[in-house]
Amino acid sequence: MVPRQRREPGPPRALPAPATGPRRPSPAESKENNRRRLAAAREVLTRYAVPQPAPAAVSAPRPEADLSLGSPGTGSPVGTGTFAAGTLTGTGSVAPAGTGGRAAQAVAFARAQIGRPCVWGATGPGSYDYASLTQAAWRAAGVSLPRSAQEQAHAGTPVALTGIQDGDLVFFFDNDSHVGLYVGNGMMVHAPGPGSAIREESIFGAGESAIHRVIRPA
Repeated sequence: MVPRQRREPGPPRALPAPATGPRRPSPAESKENNRRRLAAAREVLTRYAVPQPAPAAVSAPRPEADLSLGSPGTGSPVGTGTFAAGTLTGTGSVAPAGTGGRAAQAVAFARAQIGRPCVWGATGPGSYDYASLTQAAWRAAGVSLPRSAQEQAHAGTPVALTGIQDGDLVFFFDNDSHVGLYVGNGMMVHAPGPGSAIREESIFGAGESAIHRVIRPA
């Protein structure tokens, strides 16, 4: 029998490396990748976006003057607001100046008060509110008028704006909450409100639509 030959051991075999998946990116790398994707998406959207027209500018509404009346009567609050600020020009159409008698006396008295302070509830002689000014002007002409603007709005003869004459009373807003004395050529003398001075300016200062009625006391 032939003896079996002894096989010498060979070199040790290396173990196979464990299977591994793709390497996971670090948080910093993930953040950078996301940033790049967003930037690329924005570029595509910008390239194909349809430009939109700019919105039209909208003018702010003009605030309406606050001319609410308080309780009528001597020494009581009559006006709380301001009719108009600054010098205003008119755009309406009115009759030219030209009348005499008691109306001229009322106009002369009103103009003599220009520059005096408007004081809420004052009845003269150093200061007036708008209703006490028109009351005092016509009192100087021998005509008695009620104390408040709302009462004065019914103390005389209504006339059309196109037929207005010197001395007529011009009432503003739906509640007749302001009054001025017409002095001709589209102008009036009035007490605009507390903190201002009696002045002469256009009856169209708040717009022709603000004129509610015209009354002729005499």
